Amino acid sequence: MTDSHPKDPNHNPQSGNADPANGGPAPRHQEAGAAFASQAYAAAAQEGAQEGTRQDEGHGATAPRAGGVDDAAPGTDALAAAEAEKAEMKDKLLRTLADMENLRRRTEKEVADARAYAVTAFARDMLTVADNIHRALDAVPAEARVQMDDALKALIEGIELTERDLMKSMERHGVRKLSPEGGKFDPNLHQAMFEVPDPSVPSGQVVQVVQDGYVIGERVLRPAMVGVAKGGPKPAPAGHGNGGSDSAA
Repeated sequence: MTDSHPKDPNHNPQSGNADPANGGPAPRHQEAGAAFASQAYAAAAQEGAQEGTRQDEGHGATAPRAGGVDDAAPGTDALAAAEAEKAEMKDKLLRTLADMENLRRRTEKEVADARAYAVTAFARDMLTVADNIHRALDAVPAEARVQMDDALKALIEGIELTERDLMKSMERHGVRKLSPEGGKFDPNLHQAMFEVPDPSVPSGQVVQVVQDGYVIGERVLRPAMVGVAKGGPKPAPAGHGNGGSDSAA
């Protein structure tokens, strides 16, 4: 039986493949190269897709953190600013309360001092009147009072009553008379005019009052003018006295 198809002069019956230029199947090495190139392209495409996915995931994970930090930072700053403002307002409030308390106490003291010492100038002027009344009574000796008739005695008693009423009126306004005779000398209340040698009293004791002193409240209106005892000399030792007697003998 004769083959009806003409034989291709380029046909190699051992290769089992036809020339691709003539429309036949490609050689085996070309098919292998095409398959390798296709696999390489697919692998590169898959690796590129995975890299893009990783980048997208990285951007997606980083973006929220950056946004969170940006969102948290203003909130933290605002809280710190609010706390600082609260501390500042609290400090101002405490200082204001302390200032008001000091002002209240100072005002109360000033009001009390004004009430206590408002009559200081008037009381100081009245001391002269009290001194004159006291001098008038001291000018009359005790012997003369015994020999006085009833009219003069009534006059003296009226002057003494006036002096007592004046002292009571001054005491109602906080003015007190100082009577330091027999007491210890106080330089804050007394003014020493002279010293009186007297071995019978200790040194520093007031033995005579020249002029009465007065205080108003806790302030000295006029110090008392006094004489202070100096005290006698210490007694000589007994041995010296006996020795002197023996020598004289």
